[in-house]
Amino acid sequence: MPLPEPGWWYAERPSLVARALSPLATLWGSAAERRFANAGAYRAKLPVICIGNFTAGGTGKTPLSLHVASELLSLGIVPAFLTRGYGGRTAGPHWVAIDRDQAAQVGDEPLLLARVAPTLVSRDRALGARTIEAAGEQPRAIIMDDGLQNGALAKDLTIAVVDGRRGVGNGLVIPAGPLRASLAFQLGLADAVVVNAAAEGGGAPEAESPFVSWLRDHFGGPVLRASTQPSEDMDWLRDLPIVAFSGIGAPERFFRLLERLGARIIERRAFADHHRFTERDARGLLSEAQKRGATLCTTEKDWVRLGSEEGAIGILRQVARTVAIRLVFSERDGVRLKSLIEASLVARGVTFS
Repeated sequence: MPLPEPGWWYAERPSLVARALSPLATLWGSAAERRFANAGAYRAKLPVICIGNFTAGGTGKTPLSLHVASELLSLGIVPAFLTRGYGGRTAGPHWVAIDRDQAAQVGDEPLLLARVAPTLVSRDRALGARTIEAAGEQPRAIIMDDGLQNGALAKDLTIAVVDGRRGVGNGLVIPAGPLRASLAFQLGLADAVVVNAAAEGGGAPEAESPFVSWLRDHFGGPVLRASTQPSEDMDWLRDLPIVAFSGIGAPERFFRLLERLGARIIERRAFADHHRFTERDARGLLSEAQKRGATLCTTEKDWVRLGSEEGAIGILRQVARTVAIRLVFSERDGVRLKSLIEASLVARGVTFS
């Protein structure tokens, strides 16, 4: 099971523990670079747009993947998502069926992606790409979810997404910090960076962080700003007492969103990323909500992991309300992102409307 992120990963300066772990971090980062270099990238017949991040944990990859899919669909291009299905048992290749598959089998993110476009789980990314190619005339593009550090598949466009508030933490590599490899190496893999900045009250993104300012000075490609906003009317949340629970990479981001939407959070329950909810978890949440006269609220990604229709988990699945979110760009940055997507298609000879 994934473990909670150490709080000192996101300290302004490396702690004593982080400095003590720096030799292991050097080994981890070197191994990540060697794996990438030795992967022998397969060049797919379809254009590959990769969505990734520099750090462990949540930054908004899934909303960005869904946004890219919507842009492709607006051009008349049906994409297929290619994902490793983190948290699921299936190695694949396996086409996700949302009416049959559960998160324990394929992971939580694929169930959300499959609502929008065909989704293939394959830990072997090259084999996954070949499977998508064999699917016939459709799909016409591949969106590679969480593949920045994976060198097994050549990319036509690589977009990294970062949390505008947390940035890259203390700037060190796992286990001393949150980075999956050295930042310099990873910046060299990205064609563009999307900064997922919180929006106050569903409005404009918050002020730019020092890390984003640094990024603009040190990264040669476009740095685009976006914000996570609800995709539907959330007036029902206003002044409502809420027991909020979440097991995503950064649960605090979800809790802050609820507060910006006017919810009155009386209890927060944060779990590890991709947490698999147990009957005990469900009973505790249901009991707390009943005792406090509150509504249970969670993310869509957490809700799909409540796969059982029986017992306390089944009841929790029925009563918990969710907040559907989307990534929203300014008009200028939205146009820039769409231009990058279109250029990657043109470079591979793909025509679109």
